[in-house]
Amino acid sequence: MKTAATWPAALLFLGVSAVVGCRVADTDGITPVTQLLAFLPWLLVPTGVGLLLALFSRWWTGVVWAVALLGLLAWFIEPYGKTGEPGGPPLASFRVLTSNVEFGHATDALVDAVRREKPDLVFVQECEYTCDATLSEALGTDYPHRAARIAAGSAGSVVLSRFPLTPADGVPGTMAMPGAVADVRGHAVRLQLAHPMPPLPGGTDLWRKELGDLRDFAAKQAETAGDGRTPLILAGDFNASQDHAAFRRILDTGLRDATRLTDRDRTPTWPARTAPALGAQIDHVLLSPDFSARAARFLDLPGTDHRALLTDVTLHQRR
Repeated sequence: MKTAATWPAALLFLGVSAVVGCRVADTDGITPVTQLLAFLPWLLVPTGVGLLLALFSRWWTGVVWAVALLGLLAWFIEPYGKTGEPGGPPLASFRVLTSNVEFGHATDALVDAVRREKPDLVFVQECEYTCDATLSEALGTDYPHRAARIAAGSAGSVVLSRFPLTPADGVPGTMAMPGAVADVRGHAVRLQLAHPMPPLPGGTDLWRKELGDLRDFAAKQAETAGDGRTPLILAGDFNASQDHAAFRRILDTGLRDATRLTDRDRTPTWPARTAPALGAQIDHVLLSPDFSARAARFLDLPGTDHRALLTDVTLHQRR
């Protein structure tokens, strides 16, 4: 009986240790570790099962192993990234929505949500030709300004805005990531949509590269510190959570995750079918230090495997 319980526990501990070891080493590893890192908090379950098996079989080495893993998991479940409030007075408050509509299937649901919630900026991923036409017809009057790169399947993206937009170079990627500069009540705000490739088996190098390109873009924006820096909103489906090293590199440029600022940083956005009971937060609204965030809500839209993220933000005057 002791051997029968020990072996399953050891296998569970080995699997969890591989994922936790990569988190400790600040690397995303290789498939399947890269994918499992998105669900790091849920590894408490197999670790707990292994602990019970180790206790049942009186395998004390396994008990110590389990306790060490549980301690590391608890440590890394803590939120990552900077917080802090901008020092200057508020200049403008507005609402930002990001939504992956999954090949355009959730476009009608998105239109309903936009009409109901009235965001000022809308970042839409996986918006193909039919999606783009629907958004233009249904929302064109209320959102007369747009930055779009429309393509078939999952490659198209669009930014809808109540504020006037000036064209700006987006970040190159396999899927479209358009950019623009918004005139928010007389204040320039750089907008950038994020939609890197997902970490598919055999495609983690491309995923890592495109997240790296987003990181380089954010770092370049941050380098122009002082009065010349334009406030930045980087939003979309990052296909990465705070447990991925490639995503943490983006936060390390100084950007703040709006859900981190509103204590919603562990609320899953994908897959919508199992969220919020089970999932990972891979949809984000990242803000430069010029912003504060007052609230973040998650919207369930029929037709997509992502939950939409709605945030209320305030632009502050730089000290």
